[in-house]
Amino acid sequence: MDRRGFLKAGTFAGIASTGAASRLSAAASPSGLEWLSSRPNLRADGTLRLSANENPLGISPGAREAVIEAITDANRYPGFRQKELISRLAARYDLRPENVYLGAGSTEILQMAVQALAASGRPLIVAEPTFEDVPGYRRPFPYRFVTVPLDFRYAHDLERMRDEVEKSNRPSVVYICNPNNPTGSITPSAEVDAWIHDAPESVFFIIDEAYYELVDDASYWSALGWVDRRRNVLVTRTFSKIFGMAGLRIGYGLAHEDTVARFKEFQSNNSTTQLSAAAALASLDDEEFVARSLESNRAARAVVHQTLDELRLGYLPSHTNFIMHEIQGDLRDYIARFREQGISVGRPFPPMLGYNRLSLGTEDEMERWAETIRSFRARGWT
Repeated sequence: MDRRGFLKAGTFAGIASTGAASRLSAAASPSGLEWLSSRPNLRADGTLRLSANENPLGISPGAREAVIEAITDANRYPGFRQKELISRLAARYDLRPENVYLGAGSTEILQMAVQALAASGRPLIVAEPTFEDVPGYRRPFPYRFVTVPLDFRYAHDLERMRDEVEKSNRPSVVYICNPNNPTGSITPSAEVDAWIHDAPESVFFIIDEAYYELVDDASYWSALGWVDRRRNVLVTRTFSKIFGMAGLRIGYGLAHEDTVARFKEFQSNNSTTQLSAAAALASLDDEEFVARSLESNRAARAVVHQTLDELRLGYLPSHTNFIMHEIQGDLRDYIARFREQGISVGRPFPPMLGYNRLSLGTEDEMERWAETIRSFRARGWT
């Protein structure tokens, strides 16, 4: 038996030994890869997951094969694959390896930046609402935390954020999640560029582009053009969304080489594993899988839009794999009722407590959600 055959046999022997063998039908292929790739978008208890902005397709077939191959190196530290991935990412964005660093998802990249930039009384300026992790990472550091509501477009109110920087009259950190989570809205990139152009290097910009690959809008582009020219710009990306690797925990930061060196002092060594790096390398040029993910997202969004229009529930234009939509009634009751029907929908995002953030599953999964919310309407619940 060759190495790949041995690994597959060992993998499925392990599954059988944990009592999961009953999941494999007599019709399963010898490799078992089809079973691994067709697991539904369900929690262990059978609940449909429409709450965490995950890619319902899972990882690509090439990434799965790469993970199986990389198991043979699981006893080795992942340095060589990390270096290869950094080189590939640098070449992809016409940068140098010194401009790139890795983390356990883009969340670790964000954490490193917040910790490295901390100083007593330094303003950390964020939109409200926005991705919760960055505000959380400021603790227990001595930041002065400043929130600025989104503007009427649900974009970052950059003018008010600028005002906060100027009022502080001291070095500041500005976090811009673009597209924004949980609203799915974008801030026009020309406006972001204009501020970066005008700002002194004492204003540090963290630009979170977790959903970059999902955007199709002429007013939006990456902030990557700044990273090798200015020391005060960090762009973060992740393999969690378009590539379906949320559970493998791998993301990356792109910044000036001096900035990367500063942030890496706060890096956890070897947080990128052999398996995550192998899957990332296999995913980078998988244009077919990216196209499938985008098409799945479009089809799922169409179901949600049609259903919300039918029920006359408003929603924000989304450039991501989730939709923020209006509800009627109490949000916690709404979430609990879906849970009773075996569907997990988004958690509360104050101050938008009249809305629910719905992650997009497959088209069939969104049809299940649609039938459920229609049944709620029939009962007068929403």
